[in-house]
Amino acid sequence: MRKIITTVILILSISFAFAQDDAKAKKLLDDVSNKISKYENIYIQFKYNLDNTKEKVHQETRGDVTMKGDLYNVNFLGTNQFFDGKKTYTIITEDEEVNISDAEDNEEGTITPSKFFTFYKKGFNYKWDIIQDLSGRKIQYIKLIPIDSNSDIKQILLGVDINTNHIYKLIETGNNGTVTTLTVSEFKTDQAISKTLFTFDKSKYENYIINDL
Repeated sequence: MRKIITTVILILSISFAFAQDDAKAKKLLDDVSNKISKYENIYIQFKYNLDNTKEKVHQETRGDVTMKGDLYNVNFLGTNQFFDGKKTYTIITEDEEVNISDAEDNEEGTITPSKFFTFYKKGFNYKWDIIQDLSGRKIQYIKLIPIDSNSDIKQILLGVDINTNHIYKLIETGNNGTVTTLTVSEFKTDQAISKTLFTFDKSKYENYIINDL
């Protein structure tokens, strides 16, 4: 479950060091990151598809995420997960269970929502790819190739709306043939959000099993 959620949106924001990378791709990705960093908060609704033709697997669902700095709150596959700056809380309503983990216990290198717009800055080489017209949007794709030859990821196509400099689509292809696609259906910024959105209130889960990992 954690792997799915962390794949949904976003990883590490460290400086570039790859002279072989495409200069145009670097500039566009930097423009996206710089624009996003100026927002007080971000709300995204997204469509999520997972496909593996060989295994005859197809999964399609929707979710949403609110981000404010490093804080995030995700609703996806019947699970609510949020990060309060110190701990990650995963609330599984169907099982009446809450899992709590420290930030440092999260898998290193995973894409978390708060890092969705900067994950490309470490661990990937990247280059300019195709441009598509999708429902009236001009989407420029950047191809990201993992530097680590042992990575489970074969490549990522990151689609940027060139009129807004917002990420519109992410297509991840795994070495096992699985293709995961995330498409942004709604994007809002600087919304009025509850002060408790990223806060865990234990009193709301008195009948739940709480696992402090």
